[in-house]
Amino acid sequence: MRTSSPSFTFGIEEEYHLVDLETRDLAAAPLDLMGACEDVLGKQVAPEFFRSQIEIGTQVCSSFDQAREELARLRGTISRTAAQFGLAPIAASTHPFAKKATLETTPKERYQALARDFGGIGRRLSICGMHVHVAVEDDDDRIDLMNQIRYFLPHLLMLSTSSPFWESEDTGLKSYRLSIFHELPRTGLPQRFESYGEYRRTVDVLVRAGVIEDATKVWWDLRPSARFPTLEMRVTDVCPRMEDALTIAALYVSIARMLYRLKGRNQRWRSYPAFLIEENRWRAQRYGVNDSLFDFGKGTLVPFAQLIDELIGLVAEDAAEIGCLREVERAREIVKMGTGADRQLDTLEAELGHGIARDEAMKRVVDMLIRETVAGL
Repeated sequence: MRTSSPSFTFGIEEEYHLVDLETRDLAAAPLDLMGACEDVLGKQVAPEFFRSQIEIGTQVCSSFDQAREELARLRGTISRTAAQFGLAPIAASTHPFAKKATLETTPKERYQALARDFGGIGRRLSICGMHVHVAVEDDDDRIDLMNQIRYFLPHLLMLSTSSPFWESEDTGLKSYRLSIFHELPRTGLPQRFESYGEYRRTVDVLVRAGVIEDATKVWWDLRPSARFPTLEMRVTDVCPRMEDALTIAALYVSIARMLYRLKGRNQRWRSYPAFLIEENRWRAQRYGVNDSLFDFGKGTLVPFAQLIDELIGLVAEDAAEIGCLREVERAREIVKMGTGADRQLDTLEAELGHGIARDEAMKRVVDMLIRETVAGL
């Protein structure tokens, strides 16, 4: 039985690539590097699927000032420690030119088991994302909000895109990461569930059959956390600029609070078929902030800049209550200035326009990402 409203505290997880400062290519993290990071950050840092990746997680945050301090400390510590080994982190969802054949899986049983399970798909998983947990303590509230928040996932993805390149190729997508990740099982949009009980019964079919150990092996764009009483948003790319990450997290938490507030008035967001939401998801992945999404109520495509204005209006009351209206309103700046994907593409075009060879121009894209990852810390 529900005893209180959700606390809406939150946490942010980010995954980074590690690059060699000389070659700008991906580099395997020495064991001493991970140990040095753990000495300072403890359990807030962890290895990832490949040795060229590293993951951080904030403490549980109750304000965005706290979240900003946490992210700055975590990014700064990883950057300073990596520099001692001739490496640097980049907060981008794909590396611009690295080749998958050169990557080493982290020698940890969980990752080795996943590599065996994934086969050839696993060799392509040099991708990084950003996950945001928001505390919704009641199980059924968590499922109810998940059903409604699905609608807004393309909006959040659009603001985060940072993976236009794959093995030196311009993929034509602003978030190629999502295409790679979607090759795995148990990914994409979650289905709609009537209750937490239905969700558990569905997942437990695979658990009882021995297909998965637990719900941590369900990698939907949005999922009830298997470890915490949170609703975990996973659809977004990781953002080179820390302030962009904070804006997206603030918007997500504000959307959750807005929908819960409407529920208290016996209102709810209209449910739309996954088929239609997935169309918007594709448009966000393909075109990014300079294009449009469907407004299903109007039945027409609407410029994303207009949709963001409308979304900010919807959640302004909640953002103000949480204390993150400034961060939420900054979404307009992301739309105006572009995302990490846009800046990578612009950097490559500018360097090629100056007569720089493509291989060297790609290295300069990496240099831009190195700078942005630690900007403003």
